[in-house]
Amino acid sequence: MKNSNVHHEHDVGYKHIFSHKETFLEFLRSFTKKEWANLIKEEDLILVDKSYVLSDFEEEESDILYKANINDEEVIFYVLLEFQSKVDFQMPMRLLFYMTEIWRDILKNTDKNDRRRKSFKLPSIVPIVLYNGKNKWTAKVSFKEILSGYELFEDNILDFNYMLFDINRYSDNELLNISNMISAVFLLDQDMTEDELVRRLKKMIYFLKKISPEQFSVFKQWLKNIVKPRVRDDLKDEIENVLEKSNQEEVDFMVHNLEKTLDNIEKKGIEKQAKKTAIKAIKMGMTNEVIIELTGLMEQEINDIRKEISH
Repeated sequence: MKNSNVHHEHDVGYKHIFSHKETFLEFLRSFTKKEWANLIKEEDLILVDKSYVLSDFEEEESDILYKANINDEEVIFYVLLEFQSKVDFQMPMRLLFYMTEIWRDILKNTDKNDRRRKSFKLPSIVPIVLYNGKNKWTAKVSFKEILSGYELFEDNILDFNYMLFDINRYSDNELLNISNMISAVFLLDQDMTEDELVRRLKKMIYFLKKISPEQFSVFKQWLKNIVKPRVRDDLKDEIENVLEKSNQEEVDFMVHNLEKTLDNIEKKGIEKQAKKTAIKAIKMGMTNEVIIELTGLMEQEINDIRKEISH
């Protein structure tokens, strides 16, 4: 069951995870599969504390910005978190606006004399989109493909491709084989039942034990954001308690306790529904035998409910 805070929780969760430099670098190396990702050193990666989301678009959205040096050349990674239920076909246009806004900001803060030099260059920007919707991403990845008649003009028109990571399109095996913090996050962020969530957590116990303690702390916070919105408000504290008490050395106990808690939550839900059905059936004048068939409750439980109603 999802509530209205899910979108916000995802934004907060991902911003927290991707603000951890070691984890962001792992993401670039294991998911982009680009040679340049291996040239970035963690100490050369700088998280920029600034958002470039524009007022042109009404959606609530979140972005992450990193600067890095690759072979003494500055590059900017602009990550847009697209956690909407629908595919946005304006994405190439949105990204262009964000990129030009970043360049405008850089020019505004660069000395005029430096800007006029022949050697002056703007940094490269690598646009990245993370998407977790149920539907496959079908928006154009190449900018020129949203331009009318682009085929006629070859390389005389503006073009770029953004990097898309469609979280629900990765297979279990693919993510388990990558076996790092981000693959664990993607594996748990896919659309699934609570039972499937626990099954996947069990498969991840080994590599959750080998990630850095700092990463495990970040992961635990993420897990809260993923699991808690799926349960009723009155049960969130139980989930919080299980995760708060867990530590990395005993991650298997954490998974066991989480499974036990979710089972109890499901059991309570079934019992509550059975009681509601029994109350309705009693008011309709049905016998205990019929109510037992309908709800699976014991006769004593039905008699107790009858007493409650009569009072």
